[in-house]
Amino acid sequence: MCRSIKTLRPPVLPTEATEEDIRAAALQYVRKVSGFRAPAAHNREVFEQAVDEVAEATRRLLDGLQVRGAARKPVTEPVTEPATGAGAGPAVGSRDESVPGPATGPVAEPVRAPVP
Repeated sequence: MCRSIKTLRPPVLPTEATEEDIRAAALQYVRKVSGFRAPAAHNREVFEQAVDEVAEATRRLLDGLQVRGAARKPVTEPVTEPATGAGAGPAVGSRDESVPGPATGPVAEPVRAPVP
């Protein structure tokens, strides 16, 4: 895959892909497939035609994609002030004992097979 081509669909892009984004991706694709960064004069017409066709196919693809959750607005949490003083909750870095976590205790030694 060509690393210069970026994903053009939501939620990767915060807004809809522009014609410039689509054309740039199409150009990178045609460059990669053809092996030419810039075509020679005798190949310029077919090169540009390929870029136009890939851009149009990309436009149709993006218009037809249905991305789950893309229509929903992001949920934002209300900003609250951190609690301070006595009874404000556990100190930073302390463990809440009511939340189950990994078992603690002595670590068992691995069982080793006898060496012949």
